[in-house]
Amino acid sequence: MKVALAQMTSGIDPAANADTIVRAIGEAAADGAAMLFTPEMTGLLDSDRDRAGAHIAGEGEDIVLSAACREARRHGIWVALGSLALKRDDGRRANRSFVIDSDGNIRARYDKLHLFDVDLATGERWRESAVYAPGERAVVVDTPLGCLGLSICYDLRFPDLYRALSDAGATVLAVPSAFTRPTGKAHWETLLRARAIESSAFVIAAAQTGEHEDGRATWGHSMVVDPWGEVLLDMGEPAGMGFAEIDPARIAEVRGQLPSFANRRAIPQVERAP
Repeated sequence: MKVALAQMTSGIDPAANADTIVRAIGEAAADGAAMLFTPEMTGLLDSDRDRAGAHIAGEGEDIVLSAACREARRHGIWVALGSLALKRDDGRRANRSFVIDSDGNIRARYDKLHLFDVDLATGERWRESAVYAPGERAVVVDTPLGCLGLSICYDLRFPDLYRALSDAGATVLAVPSAFTRPTGKAHWETLLRARAIESSAFVIAAAQTGEHEDGRATWGHSMVVDPWGEVLLDMGEPAGMGFAEIDPARIAEVRGQLPSFANRRAIPQVERAP
């Protein structure tokens, strides 16, 4: 089964980003993909909060979401929309993923659980929690690829989430991202392969890449990793489309060869030795 990944350099204009998504959906469907995956902040990547605020709307008014639903229905393809910046009813913002089926219906929503609040050695400082509200639940959804577990970017560093997703039946894990270059270079591939190996699941990670209009730079290297930890796709740095074949039988094969998934136990209370 073929999957498509759109590696993007999203900018500050949602209309331009929507055009990119429309083209990506058409290209993915024309190439025979069952499902397209897009990065975190597909619709808007802008660190200027005031400027970004003028474009952030509720779910019903978001032009990128409506375009993705329309084109998914038009082309008969599933779309995992990595995430959008959306306005919540309480006035705060959500960093929200969507899974859209081939009829253009939203099958699942997931709000990012772990917010990126860090000070990097390069001088970069990020405080995602100053604007965005964290999610409150983990989400899995049935798709043509199998049971898909949802996550977003910084979630990748928290293995408990992926254990919960795989315990809930996920055999494919989505990790849409906008990794910085320092953290991407140091940890991106290692973490993706670790999540795949420990969950005995496929990992599909569509990423932002390149120099963005707001001045930031992202790592790229959108990847597909199989349950053994083998990298099936690494898109490098250029923006564009990538494709990989997913064989669901590989999951049972790996879990049979190395049954760490079946051998999991609940962790008892930790005892501190004297």
